[in-house]
Amino acid sequence: MMKPVTATSIRRKKQKGHRITMLTAYDHLFAGLVDQAGIDMILVGDSVGMVVQGRSTTLGVTLDEMIYHTRCVTAQPRRCLVVGDLPFGSYQASVEQAVDSACQLMAQGGCGAVKLEGGEEFADRVAAIVRAGIPVMGHVGLTPQSIHRFGGYRLQGRTAESADEILRGALALEEAGAFAVVLEKVHSVVAARVTETLSIPTIGIGAGPQCDGQVLVLQDMLGIFEEFELRFVKRYASLAGVIRGAVGNYIEEVLDGRFPGPEHSYGVETTDPAPRTSEKTTEAQ
Repeated sequence: MMKPVTATSIRRKKQKGHRITMLTAYDHLFAGLVDQAGIDMILVGDSVGMVVQGRSTTLGVTLDEMIYHTRCVTAQPRRCLVVGDLPFGSYQASVEQAVDSACQLMAQGGCGAVKLEGGEEFADRVAAIVRAGIPVMGHVGLTPQSIHRFGGYRLQGRTAESADEILRGALALEEAGAFAVVLEKVHSVVAARVTETLSIPTIGIGAGPQCDGQVLVLQDMLGIFEEFELRFVKRYASLAGVIRGAVGNYIEEVLDGRFPGPEHSYGVETTDPAPRTSEKTTEAQ
């Protein structure tokens, strides 16, 4: 049986030169499949707002909703490390708010670590949460909770000033005690520089191949989420069409009376003999 993945073992992967894998999941079923496949980490991301709730941004997701989805993912013990996302408005107000939110997410959601967005400006929150005994994953570059400040989902690190800000933010998070940092939609040259500079792992999403690990939204890589297609997403399956086809077949068979057939009905003769009731059970009845 493989050992459980922890924040400490994720840090060691960088030291050993091992790549790190991460995917999102928001419920028990998908989390189980992803974990069984051997993923290192599951991110219960606030991307649930767009992927599951149908919102246009992640900003409307609440802490209670994140606790709920994290609890669904951790309903059964997982080998992988489950990271719960702190949503917009749950840590920005103060250090005290950040620690309280992180404690709630871990205690009620059952995750093994939390993630929050922001660099230097939120390093004090990271340090305080780590002091409370909770592993923290940072997130710099394109931070979706600040989408209105960026003016859209734009590539980060295209200027020297932007590149320096990303590096300073990542270093501040490392110094604050973060065990890893997500680099989202960052110029690949800048991501490589950050990865080389930090002693903790970088997890890229749209940040090129030089990061220590990669993360994708599960529904994107499975080809289920079709609202838009991102350049940095590779679709490893095209399940949306498969699902529509299966549902269409079900509708057709119900409408023309083929489902349920004898093989899916109780008390209807089939070509296979029905299971026999044992004599002992029959006598007891």
